[in-house]
Amino acid sequence: MLRLVVRRLLQLIPTLLGLSVLLFLWLNRLPGGPASAILGERATEAEVARINRALGLDEPIHVQYWRFLKRIFELDLGTSTQTGQPVWDEFVLRFPATVELSVAAILLAVVIGIPLGYLAAKHRGGWLDVASVSGSLIGICIPVFFLALLLRSIFSVELGLFPSSGRLSTGLNATDVTGFATLDGLLTGELDATWDAIMHLVLPALALSSIPLAVIVRMTRASVLEVLGEDYIRTAESKGLDKRIVRGRHVLRNALLPVVTAVGLLTGSLLSGAVLTESVFDFGGIGSFIRTAIDGRDYPVLVGFILFIATVYVLINLLVDLAYSIIDPRVRVH
Repeated sequence: MLRLVVRRLLQLIPTLLGLSVLLFLWLNRLPGGPASAILGERATEAEVARINRALGLDEPIHVQYWRFLKRIFELDLGTSTQTGQPVWDEFVLRFPATVELSVAAILLAVVIGIPLGYLAAKHRGGWLDVASVSGSLIGICIPVFFLALLLRSIFSVELGLFPSSGRLSTGLNATDVTGFATLDGLLTGELDATWDAIMHLVLPALALSSIPLAVIVRMTRASVLEVLGEDYIRTAESKGLDKRIVRGRHVLRNALLPVVTAVGLLTGSLLSGAVLTESVFDFGGIGSFIRTAIDGRDYPVLVGFILFIATVYVLINLLVDLAYSIIDPRVRVH
């Protein structure tokens, strides 16, 4: 297992280096260069020259790239042109909210989607199968922002069952320890803050989990049906093995391999794609911050965001490989 982890970590290095090269070239190919992008279209030549000297953009390209790479390793992603704060500090401040929302969404999708997909395949052609397939199709088709607006309108504005925005209620005196609102209340014993954070999390997590839930249901169903048709399943059943052993050890375990891959990719996409959901519920995570950065052409934030999310993606892929090796030990030898 340790050799697998080390090998996968070493394979991540060229991936991140290649991404850094692409980002560096993108920055240097911006219309008018990075200086014009920062200063705006009405910048004078003197101002552009001053910024180029300050940023070292008048030096040879390899020197610029080495400085760019060195800053990345030092976690110096630059300064936001909107807030004037270091980009890394901005991410550290907002990332817990996005992680909390994404983890809640993917947990909902996994806890509901895998059992539902399995039961749909087990009772193929029945009412549960038809309902789950139809529901998953609807889940994929409905835009996330529309579902978020619908949930907020019904369950928050009309019924008043859940808060409509934010992570915690206004006026709630909660101690901030880790940045994760649900966890901080448990650590400090402020259970009312934890419950309040969970209530604020329900509607955004439901909206964000709609597409992952639909994908997991359909993928689990298809994978289970494929495994049920394999010869070794019929052999195990003909030998008189207990159905629970056959379904759990042979069917579900082998059917989970493609589902694990999907869950990993979906988790990465949730971390990077929660912009609309966070905007609707004013959740205060990275998504809404990135939307503001795009509107304001805040390139240091965008570069930092791309690097940050790419690193998260490759680490999630590492976790997927480890999960693979646990489910199917034969993967460890490849």
